[in-house]
Amino acid sequence: MSAVPISLTRAVPADRLRDLALLAGLLLWLAYTRIFFLLQAAHLAAPPCPFFYLTGHPCPFCGGTRSFAYMWQGDLSNAVRLFPLGPLFFAGTFAGVAGLAVGAISGRTWTPRLTRMQWRLLALGAVSAVVVSWALKVFILGN
Repeated sequence: MSAVPISLTRAVPADRLRDLALLAGLLLWLAYTRIFFLLQAAHLAAPPCPFFYLTGHPCPFCGGTRSFAYMWQGDLSNAVRLFPLGPLFFAGTFAGVAGLAVGAISGRTWTPRLTRMQWRLLALGAVSAVVVSWALKVFILGN
């Protein structure tokens, strides 16, 4: 295995379609969060979180949309207050858009080459980060 566990390989049609759908979804999400406060003021925003509506407690991703909207305004403190992982997800979304766009233009796709243990550690790290973010939100930040 090489030092970099991801490679850029030739995309088959199914890979290209998947990558273009992901790219479109990320671009749509960025556009929505960019104009979120305008949509909210006009009562055109998506409905509130169903988990919060049913339980009265925020879900692990509650505040994500508003966090992105604040990141568009450069307001890092409010973005973190609403969703502690928001700024990281915001930056990751732009990295994903760039990577998918490069792949779409070049006719290639990004292929991860991780061992089973690396996949498990990646999943454990991601779940742990979301749980810590949720705990911060519920118990410390109070949103």
